[in-house]
Amino acid sequence: MLTVRMRQGNTTVARLPEAVDYDTASHVGDECKSLIKQGCRTLVLDASQVQYLDSSGISMLIMVTRALEERDGTLRIADLSDHYQQVWHVLGLDTMFPIAPTVNAALESPATGPSLDERLDTSSM
Repeated sequence: MLTVRMRQGNTTVARLPEAVDYDTASHVGDECKSLIKQGCRTLVLDASQVQYLDSSGISMLIMVTRALEERDGTLRIADLSDHYQQVWHVLGLDTMFPIAPTVNAALESPATGPSLDERLDTSSM
């Protein structure tokens, strides 16, 4: 399901499958948790092959983000298709999960700012 492309220190780059949906999201999430337990603190998910992403996939990304943040880590998503970038923006997910145009750009981006819970906090709106 998840294809690990690179591991260096506490950074891992993994490619997401073509479909991140009800049938696959749980398994992908478990694989991400396993990487985190093995010491991954910066997880870059390469979304270049993703053709279908549903709410189960979004929920999995939230779970992975929280698991990483518990260990002072960060999730970065790279190379999401134009279609899903538009969906991301319309749903406001771009404020929770910034998208890097390439894996290299994701690897070069600085550490994120506020935690996911702070980004999800709507009480200040």
